[in-house]
Amino acid sequence: MRVLFISNFPRLKSNKSSGIFVFKRLQIMRNFGIEFVNTIPVFSDDIFVRLLKRFLRKPVFNFHEIVEEEEAITYIPSVVENSLLLLVLRKLRYSYDSQKSADKISQSFDITKFDVIVAHGMYGVPAGEIAYFLAKKYNKPFVVFLHGSDVNIFMKKRKTRYVKILEGASKTVFVSNKLLNTARSFGYRGDNAIVIPNGYDPEIFYPVDKIEMRKQLGLYDGKSKYYVGFVGNLVHIKRADKLGEIFKKINATLLETKFIVVGDGPLRKSLEDELKDLDVVFTGIIPQKEVAKYMNAMDIMILPSRNEGWPCVVLEAQACGT
Repeated sequence: MRVLFISNFPRLKSNKSSGIFVFKRLQIMRNFGIEFVNTIPVFSDDIFVRLLKRFLRKPVFNFHEIVEEEEAITYIPSVVENSLLLLVLRKLRYSYDSQKSADKISQSFDITKFDVIVAHGMYGVPAGEIAYFLAKKYNKPFVVFLHGSDVNIFMKKRKTRYVKILEGASKTVFVSNKLLNTARSFGYRGDNAIVIPNGYDPEIFYPVDKIEMRKQLGLYDGKSKYYVGFVGNLVHIKRADKLGEIFKKINATLLETKFIVVGDGPLRKSLEDELKDLDVVFTGIIPQKEVAKYMNAMDIMILPSRNEGWPCVVLEAQACGT
């Protein structure tokens, strides 16, 4: 079987945990002898768009940040030039980005040689919509995987468009029944739906002695009785803006508590300022194997998210006995 794999979740040089679950899936596909080409739809901002984004204080994505190869898994960006004209056309026709990306992919690869198109995510430039356009043009089956915000946030805004794509797929895979039911509430019938919950890697996430791990990480000080942590991006949707309030309430009751924040994001600086009087360790972005160590060092991990599909970190923490 030959698979054209389209994903919104690349591995990034600057973020050691980015796209890890898709990377693991590709490894398993390879172990099963499945041939695949893995492409990432991205836009390259021209100088005018970059200047506009800087003026509006919007992030400028550099597609050169995408890892080219990792453990024999290759990432091939499908790059479309992003111009001011494209920004205007995007407002007039929401699917314009996806169509441009589909055209770029069809120019780069012979779609007729693939047996199926597999798309992960309906974020940003929706991989599922790109697969929809390619499948329609080349009469190929396609499968869409949905993870959380693509349904909980984006589908809410684009109901008609997303329903057409999801119902046009051979299979639509959700990570939880809750996510499937949310999609149904927006008009999706669900006749082609499958629920496959996220898993974890038992070779990375397993219990070890907590005190020994705290010593190994330099966290053990002989006085802290409790270790409470958070693992995730320091962004609004993860409710990282409330970590300061949460940690302070815990500390008011349990005075001998050390707090651990694993992850990074735009809210980090404000959190560091807010929590400067508490015993808090910020790790920044670290590899998955290091995440497992810090999870093992915790007594409790909290996840106060405003929105989740099926949070892998919960399974991973439980696998560590936390």
